[in-house]
Amino acid sequence: MNKDYYAVLMAGGVGSRFWPVSTEAYPKQFHDMLGVGKTLLQSTFERLTRFIPKENVLILTNTRYNDLVLEQLPMVTQEQVVLEPVMRNTAPCILYAALKIQKINADAVMIVAPSDHWIEDEAAFEDDVKKCFEKCSQEAVLCTLGIQPNEPNTGFGYIEFEKDSTEPLKKVVQFREKPDLNTAKEFLRQGNFLWNAGIFMWSIETIVEAFKNHQRSQYELFESGISCYNTSEEKDFIKENYHKAENISIDYAILEKSKAIYTLPATFDWNDLGTWGALYEKLDKDTAQNAVVNAGVLLTDAKGNMIRSKEGKVVVIDGLEDFIIVDKDDVLLICPKSKQQHIKNVRASVQKNFGDKFV
Repeated sequence: MNKDYYAVLMAGGVGSRFWPVSTEAYPKQFHDMLGVGKTLLQSTFERLTRFIPKENVLILTNTRYNDLVLEQLPMVTQEQVVLEPVMRNTAPCILYAALKIQKINADAVMIVAPSDHWIEDEAAFEDDVKKCFEKCSQEAVLCTLGIQPNEPNTGFGYIEFEKDSTEPLKKVVQFREKPDLNTAKEFLRQGNFLWNAGIFMWSIETIVEAFKNHQRSQYELFESGISCYNTSEEKDFIKENYHKAENISIDYAILEKSKAIYTLPATFDWNDLGTWGALYEKLDKDTAQNAVVNAGVLLTDAKGNMIRSKEGKVVVIDGLEDFIIVDKDDVLLICPKSKQQHIKNVRASVQKNFGDKFV
């Protein structure tokens, strides 16, 4: 394996649209959402370590999830778990991780990858990432993997690339916010738009230089602790200073301001597993198109449902079509699939009316 290859695995989110299974205490990346015997975190780690040395993978997460990471990934050391004492979006933690890596290996190239994506063709994923790594090693560019859209989805941001490009990696024209339906349809008609999967690659030198140029105060804050990184003094420095970082995404902080950005249209199937509906699409289904995880079921006149319960529990459903039914401990969710985007709001209402212990 190439010793200059590094990965930063993002595992700090709450996954509120997967409530009630995903909670603040136990988010979706630590669950076996697909019922395959591995959590999303474990699957992502295995995918990355096909071609990246295990010791070169950093897991970025919130302090409260430290024990969960070490429990599910016993092959990593505590030093590989990069802890955020407070949530400050993606830019600060990526800069923090990059500076830690730079101190170890100034020649490193790194991938930033979410911990909760579904990717079936892992060999194709590896090939695509390596193509980006090669370009990042040779040029001062930032790269991202874009997903070929198969529908005018309004739940994703889009990447617009140069339409007349004949190269495998396309120069990015701009990043576009989540569009309305008509705009999304126009993106697909034009043919030079990809979904933004949030998978990024760059050399350590290039990303650190980008922060110097576009996020100077952020860079100076984290660079001031460079002598502490990868030592026993790091924890105290981060505890004292991390909350001072601007709460901003890597997209707004760096990508939308940089000129040398390239995207590679991914050659693998992808799903961000962002909602119960997205999970439903990837699960095996019965003849009535019901998808079931863990539960024993007795179904009558039930079609197109997403059903999840604890193992050993029997679920009886009669007369429901296109519903999400999730039974977890002391919460039962029954919701039309058409309203899956509202689950985040339902979760907030439950928290307000019944308390934090349910979310």
